Amino acid sequence: MINSPRVCIQVQSIYIESQSAPDDERYVFAYTITIRNLGRTPVQLLKRYWLITNGNGRETEVQGEGVVGVQPHIEPGGEYQYTSGAVIETPLGTMQGHYEMIDAEGETFRIAIPVFRLAVPTLVH
Repeated sequence: MINSPRVCIQVQSIYIESQSAPDDERYVFAYTITIRNLGRTPVQLLKRYWLITNGNGRETEVQGEGVVGVQPHIEPGGEYQYTSGAVIETPLGTMQGHYEMIDAEGETFRIAIPVFRLAVPTLVH
C-alpha cells in the first residue's frame, strides 16, 4: 500500500450545541469531508480509520468499511462529500486518520487525513 497525491481531502467541523450536554460531559460535533479525485482514473474508498482524542488525551479508534454506509466510487475530476459526527467528553479535541482506497488497476493506497480540531466556538480564540 502506498501514499498517493491522487486524492485531496478537505474537512470542516462544527459544534452541535443542540445535541450536546456539557453538564454530562457530552460534546457533539459534525464534520463534513470532501474527497476529490485529482488523478486520471477512478478510485474507490474501501475503509476508514479515525483516531479521536479528547481534551484530556483519551483516545478512541474507529475503523470500518466505507463511510456513512457506502464505499463511494469517485471519477477523475470528481468529488464525494459526506457529513458524519463524533461525540467527545471535553469541549476541545482532535480527529485524524486515513482512508484506504483502490484505483482502477486494483492497487490499494492510503490517503492521510491530517489532524483537525473539534472545538466549542467560545473556546477558540
